[in-house]
Amino acid sequence: ASSGVPNFPEFMVVGMVDGVQMVHYDSNSQRMVPKQDWMNKQTDAEYWERETGIAFDSQQVFKDDVNIL
Repeated sequence: ASSGVPNFPEFMVVGMVDGVQMVHYDSNSQRMVPKQDWMNKQTDAEYWERETGIAFDSQQVFKDDVNIL
């Protein structure tokens, strides 16, 4: 999370496996994006819509938690 940095997302999700980035989501794009070609071949648009929804929900919970703090 970040605060007050221009053009920098306030929330990001990065999925890593063995040091390799697999997925990326940030509050600017609000899209979960595969970072490996093989992931596009093994998944469909519905999968990425679900993953985007999960990341967006996590973003909202995080913002609420920060406001509570």
